[in-house]
Amino acid sequence: MSGPELKWTHKAKEPRGAVLVLHGGKSNSHMGTSWRQLAVLRMMPFAWTLASESEGALSVAVLRYAVRGWNGSAASPVADAREALDQVTARYPGVPVGLLGHSMGGRVAFRLAGDDRVSALVALAPWVERSDVAMGHPGLQALVMHGTRDRITSPRNSKAMAEAMSALGVDVTWRPVEGESHSMLRQASTWHQESARFLVDALHARLPGR
Repeated sequence: MSGPELKWTHKAKEPRGAVLVLHGGKSNSHMGTSWRQLAVLRMMPFAWTLASESEGALSVAVLRYAVRGWNGSAASPVADAREALDQVTARYPGVPVGLLGHSMGGRVAFRLAGDDRVSALVALAPWVERSDVAMGHPGLQALVMHGTRDRITSPRNSKAMAEAMSALGVDVTWRPVEGESHSMLRQASTWHQESARFLVDALHARLPGR
């Protein structure tokens, strides 16, 4: 089984920001993750849209976790994501960083929300348990999108997480996507465009001199 891997889908010449893309997974699994798995492939259009919407000004990296599962208290993908965040910030020191995660990837993003290096995050149909503790810091901007017909993860729980983060001083936008399911396929362009535009605007606004 191989370890986590970071793949840069776009490297900006003069980056106005960098985005770490986090895919979904399973509740429990120690099977290795492949770049060909649907949960990983689903995030590629988001990475490409980020580069397009920013007119090439955002550097974008997709993380492949070592294993597919969250695995209870081990929270397996969180350590992978922290390591990836270290790599991103080392490569682009001083550049604002955003996170974009779907499902389990959204849960990972929420776990990193308290890190001051994270300027913005987007959680798409995030997996949120009632026991999850809100994290964040003043100045962080967050967008939480959830399909109203999602039967895999809970729109109610993710809305509650958004409200809890707001109470911590996070600038949170809650965006229900009417009639959409967990796969985000019915209105794919809505998910791609709105998440990309949010991150482009949020990271551009954090540049020195803005």
